[in-house]
Amino acid sequence: MTAITIRPLQLADHDDWRRLWTAYLEFYETVLPEETYQLTWKRLFIEGEFEPKGFIAILDGKAVGLTHYLYHRSGWSEANNCYLQDLFADPAVRGKGVGAALIKAVKEQATSAGVKNVYWMTHETNATARKLYDRVARRTGFIEYDLL
Repeated sequence: MTAITIRPLQLADHDDWRRLWTAYLEFYETVLPEETYQLTWKRLFIEGEFEPKGFIAILDGKAVGLTHYLYHRSGWSEANNCYLQDLFADPAVRGKGVGAALIKAVKEQATSAGVKNVYWMTHETNATARKLYDRVARRTGFIEYDLL
């Protein structure tokens, strides 16, 4: 099996990032305006403790996955938390370890930044991703609510 390479996003990754993030958004039946794509891409490269960051997964020379994550303060601890906001693996490579490798990269990066808590959400109907999440993480039992 070919090794998966996980590395921080680079400016040269724009087209691959856009393709993968668009596929992720389509999976969740979401369309964002062009301004949001541009702003998100810009924010991924702004230095700052609380700016979003990203990794890309490469397999056989092709970008096949991505994740966005960010750190934030908590009233429950002195250390920051890490929210793994977006995680996507191309359907053609699912089951090959891309998602797990991206999660591991975020966890390692958070640990090196002194952050212990890495967490994320997924839709209850996302059975494929939940199989992975149930294997690599602890389900907390919390239910999300949004004020729209």
